Amino acid sequence: MQRLLNTQGKLLGVDFGDKRTGLAVSDKTRLISSGIGQISVGGMQRTATRIVEIIREQGVIGGIVIGLPVNMNGSEGPRAEHARKFASILGDLLSNASDIPEMPIVMLDERMTTMVASRYLNETDTRGQKRKSVIDTLSAQIILQDALDRLKNMSARKE
Repeated sequence: MQRLLNTQGKLLGVDFGDKRTGLAVSDKTRLISSGIGQISVGGMQRTATRIVEIIREQGVIGGIVIGLPVNMNGSEGPRAEHARKFASILGDLLSNASDIPEMPIVMLDERMTTMVASRYLNETDTRGQKRKSVIDTLSAQIILQDALDRLKNMSARKE
């Protein structure tokens, strides 16, 4: 998170999944996270390529927050390794994109994100196909909002 403190611009939140990847973006002041949808192109390389295109469409992005699926005991398993590999592929694509400024990619523990998203969708009685179409976006939004709140707390401690 420290690497995002000295950057400017919106942040992009990513909830990477094999089938669907949820995306969220912050406002320029980094107070609020908003879901911008999901992509389901499949495969790490194609998903990373599509995210680079979205970064171009979004304009100034100061950094990326990718959810890290950590086990409940804090250890990292195959899913976390998979997310780290995706982050590496995305980082390589971004570093080769001459029209996009360098930006940090940060991994953030997403342990409870899907559970929080599911609880919210239960409370709003979102079911069936609609639920499937929004849960990844909502998860990305929660991951990014968590990052924004942490950055705000870190900034407050520095003052």
